[in-house]
Amino acid sequence: MINKEEVILVNESDEQIGTMEKMEAHEKGLLHRAFSVFIFNAKGEMLLQQRALNKYHSGGLWTNACCSHPRPGEDTLDAAKRRLLEEMGIMAPIELKSSFTYKTSFENGLTEHEFDHIFTGIYNDEPKINSNEVNSYCWKTVESIKNSVKQMPDIYTSWFKIAMEKVF
Repeated sequence: MINKEEVILVNESDEQIGTMEKMEAHEKGLLHRAFSVFIFNAKGEMLLQQRALNKYHSGGLWTNACCSHPRPGEDTLDAAKRRLLEEMGIMAPIELKSSFTYKTSFENGLTEHEFDHIFTGIYNDEPKINSNEVNSYCWKTVESIKNSVKQMPDIYTSWFKIAMEKVF
């Protein structure tokens, strides 16, 4: 039997109120814990990832270095470090910067309703991407990212456009 991935359901204060299978939580649009990791280098550039085309939503869109959900019983910082390594092949110290709640519905009927923890860190090497998770990546200056989001907002994930305002 295949283990189904679960997410941590939370209230508006990020207090755990239960767990649920990930796809069911997205089908029902229930608030759950998530994280977004922003990685910068010494040149002041930020790492962007283009999500794999086969993702269950937002495939092919550009976003921050890593986004996911902690598992039930897993510390959010530990989960962020785990997924940063799994998706981008990066081991780097990261720290909590901010958090926010958002809700976005997608054309496929799924809804992201997340209490998103934003982590930031510094990394100066090239990532080793997991092609099951990531289609491509690039390093860009914050100014060029801001300009690109203004000119072409539809190529970025919904949460990235919110989170970036809290990071820079």
